[in-house]
Amino acid sequence: MDIPKKLTLSLILLISLSMLTSCTRKGTKYSVFNESKKENIETLKHVTETLVPPPLLPKFNQVAQGEPEVVQVKLTIEEKKKEITPGVFTWWFTYNGTVPAPIIFVHQYDYVEVTLVSPSTNTLVHNIDFHAATGDMGGSEISYVAPGQQVIFRFKAIKAGVFVYHCAPGGIMVPLHILSGMNGAIMVLPREGLRDENGNPVHFDKAYYIAEQDYYLPKDNNGKFKDYPTPAAELGDMTESIKSMIPSHIYFNGSDGALLGANALTANVGEKVLFITSSANRDTRIHIVGGHADLFWPDGSFANKPFTDFETWPVPGGSAVAALYLFREPGTYMFTDHNVIEAFAYGARAEIEVKGTWNDDLMTTVKKAGPIE
Repeated sequence: MDIPKKLTLSLILLISLSMLTSCTRKGTKYSVFNESKKENIETLKHVTETLVPPPLLPKFNQVAQGEPEVVQVKLTIEEKKKEITPGVFTWWFTYNGTVPAPIIFVHQYDYVEVTLVSPSTNTLVHNIDFHAATGDMGGSEISYVAPGQQVIFRFKAIKAGVFVYHCAPGGIMVPLHILSGMNGAIMVLPREGLRDENGNPVHFDKAYYIAEQDYYLPKDNNGKFKDYPTPAAELGDMTESIKSMIPSHIYFNGSDGALLGANALTANVGEKVLFITSSANRDTRIHIVGGHADLFWPDGSFANKPFTDFETWPVPGGSAVAALYLFREPGTYMFTDHNVIEAFAYGARAEIEVKGTWNDDLMTTVKKAGPIE
């Protein structure tokens, strides 16, 4: 039986795509079950990464330079009272003083050596759980620190992608610490860098880390948010308030207006910007008003072929994802949770100020508003 020409071409294309997805970018057979090469830690280069406050990222190379490294990072736990919106205070639990915590950067197969410090001024026991890590509850079982203690542990970043990390001291304290701000992200880039939907190398000009933070702050009998003298006093009431599962506040990067106005993100027409977005507790959905995700890696998995042209991208609770967009027009873009109630009634939104020359071919005013003719 003769096979139509179109069908033959379609079969060839499907077979080619199947072969492509079953290979690594270097063309060799690959499985997620393959063991990574065991390295001699003593002979590897040790580098200290200087962490910076979000939404910025530390300095890094998009393509790995040589063999895996031992990347050393220091996270200092800080409990501090914070005014998240005028007149509303809560006790922040933080790594390095920010909500979210700083984003950590490594390449796949690097080793992450974490020094976790809890100054004696703290009042509670903390630890850290890396979703990028393998074994021992993401490191949480070996990283407990009481006030006045520090711990050093190491894990190998065998999975490429973006991942959440957070405090996980056990029981009801897990949500209480996360909802008090104790969460961040780590980006593990493939050693050869990112690839587009066709398997070609893709470079980004800027990267930002944006996390959605939900709060469940207790109120008094008059409906006013309470102000507590100590973290322990607030946690007692929060144990009940979180059970409503109805947030009192939802913000990007910890507080009201953290990424609006003078704090807006910036870009230029022609720049590719990588957005790392996370939500440590609730499902959310992210949208650039006037833009898209040209490339989108669901659940932040860089080992998978990226999707293209997403209008809104989901962020499941407890995960981080990555989306890349080429800005084509200047102006102010709204970067928002597209549950618009959460964006405008709660405050889960940011702004991106983009400079450049307007392109009438993409959008133009044909005739300004005026009387009906």
